[in-house]
Amino acid sequence: MPAKKENVSQLNSQAIKLAANGEYKEAIACFQKAITLEKNNYRLWYNLGVTYRDTGDLLRAKESLDKAYSIEAEDDQVIEMLALIDFNIGLTTEALQFCHEGLENNCNNSRLWNTLGVIYFNLEKYENASEAFEQAITIDPYYYDALFNLRDTYEETGNKVGYKLCDEQLKAIKNFGQINA
Repeated sequence: MPAKKENVSQLNSQAIKLAANGEYKEAIACFQKAITLEKNNYRLWYNLGVTYRDTGDLLRAKESLDKAYSIEAEDDQVIEMLALIDFNIGLTTEALQFCHEGLENNCNNSRLWNTLGVIYFNLEKYENASEAFEQAITIDPYYYDALFNLRDTYEETGNKVGYKLCDEQLKAIKNFGQINA
């Protein structure tokens, strides 16, 4: 039995490396082979979904992620990726539901707050978007993407003070990164 686990683990690792090198077809084949050995390994389904996303095949990505979710419905990464995929294929209501569900499970997930904000921003619900982005940076004050998104949201709502504060924080983070590079 342990050899099987090791084989699945090796296939997963190999597939991740292949995908990182842009060898998606080979990576997908590796994930599919691993899944034949462990059909209920949600991580394999998740990784397959991410790889399909990277190829631009959002429908297959959704199928794989739905399978991962059916196995493990409380994993933050699976939920966030499903929200993003659903949003990108036009399933906005479902995307919002996944964000809210994920935040019920883990209200300290800054990435899910940011994703929720992005969806609201695109729906032009700027007050909801700013609240979500504010939650994200309350959890992680150095979350560059959330700060960037909040700054844009403040610009849309005419909040000049908020815009300026976000802009200063973004510059500070950028400068700090250059100092430590």
